[in-house]
Amino acid sequence: MTTGETTRTRLFCSLLLLLGLLLAYGAVAAGTEAPLTLNAKDTGYRGIWYMNQPLKNEYRYKYSGGLGTYCAKHRPFAVYCDEVNKTFFCYGGTPDGARANKTLLHMVSYYDHATGMVPQPTILLDKKTTDAHDNPVISIDEKGIIWILSTSHGTSRPSYIHRSVRPYDVSEFVQVQPTKIEEGNEVPMTNFSYMQPWYISGQGFVAFFTRYKYPADRTACFMTSDDGVHWSKWQRLAAIERGHYQISIANESKAGAALNYHPQATGLNWRTNLYYLETTDFGESWHAADGRNVTIPLTEPKNAALVHDYEKDGRLVYLKDIRFDGAGRPVILFITSQGYEAGPKNNPRTWTTAHWTGRMWAIRPAFNSDNNYDMGSLYIEPNGTWRIIAPTETGPQPYNPGGEIAMWTSKNEGRTWRRVAQLTQGSALNHTYAREPVRAHDDFYALWADGHGRQPSISSLYFANKAGEVFRLPREMNHDFAKPQRLNGTTP
Repeated sequence: MTTGETTRTRLFCSLLLLLGLLLAYGAVAAGTEAPLTLNAKDTGYRGIWYMNQPLKNEYRYKYSGGLGTYCAKHRPFAVYCDEVNKTFFCYGGTPDGARANKTLLHMVSYYDHATGMVPQPTILLDKKTTDAHDNPVISIDEKGIIWILSTSHGTSRPSYIHRSVRPYDVSEFVQVQPTKIEEGNEVPMTNFSYMQPWYISGQGFVAFFTRYKYPADRTACFMTSDDGVHWSKWQRLAAIERGHYQISIANESKAGAALNYHPQATGLNWRTNLYYLETTDFGESWHAADGRNVTIPLTEPKNAALVHDYEKDGRLVYLKDIRFDGAGRPVILFITSQGYEAGPKNNPRTWTTAHWTGRMWAIRPAFNSDNNYDMGSLYIEPNGTWRIIAPTETGPQPYNPGGEIAMWTSKNEGRTWRRVAQLTQGSALNHTYAREPVRAHDDFYALWADGHGRQPSISSLYFANKAGEVFRLPREMNHDFAKPQRLNGTTP
């Protein structure tokens, strides 16, 4: 293909995408229903920039940046499938050009481990918001059908579920009409927040999520489904005072969640305490790590699921990740700090692990970073190594979310940690929200985005392999497929 042909092809694709978006917005303006499912190809990988709660100081926002893989309560963002040797992933994207960061696009793609290439990403839908709380999550069933669950921040916008038309194929999705059981009847399920769907082979889906005002501001919930369309009654797991954030994990034998809570007197910016509960029978019963039965929903701060009383310590708890060790025991990764505002006054922000040993919760500090919303992933590997990939190093916008990505390992279950590599350095933008794929392949071990911590900016997508090499996904593509740019651990 000549240079002129390449330019014309790229221009044609951009015009088709722009025409689709204009038609959608025109339909809204005309009062007609716009098509939800776009199934369009984009010309590159561009993440959404987002901020929350402006502050009257140099740090500008409570949190902000390139949040295409935000937030910790959304999971998973990527799944490796050995059957086709590909890692499928989704993220919160944005249009190119003048509409950048003006709307949130739900994007789906994959990395082909055999060729080392990625296709032009698929634009699934326009969420018609700039709020990265509406980012999508992904799950893949045993038939290879790719499920994208499009969340919503609260109840003001609808939520959606899509499935791929063909196994292991991101080129075409169809919207499904999910239902749930309510008062014994099957009713439409049109809204959910902070969705975390896990597919268990031979059993179906388990999902942890949040419902607003049910009765707490943020009520932690759970549901199951055999087919991804017909869902069970929503179980309320916890509704203590103003509510909770939760992170979850599941395997063939159990599903578990870690939670914090918002005290009534201090508001939603104050989150404290650490709780854990699990089920081994698809939600028929719940118990603490030590096997004691837990009555749901949790409604009092002191209960059988309490791991540690951080409220008594005057510390805030920011949940990051949760895994099961080789014996199926939970390991929770979180940050503690003394206040919600950005800046040095709330140091130290201490990365901490809580590990159920079979007899007790072993709670151990790991290392520090400079923002409550620094977020990375915990890996528990078959040889017993614990690994964290996270933005723990100071970035170009200190005390804003993210920074430079580092890799840490522990050979003694979190008693001590060693920084084995700094994956990015000399960056112009902060990197953050490094996410581990389900069944992560060594060649695609973490996925994240970058962005400016104090002002709107472009945001690129990155991944790293287990060896610590970093690759940037192409922001502009002239062909159907391209190889990500290897950065050799140094970003411009």
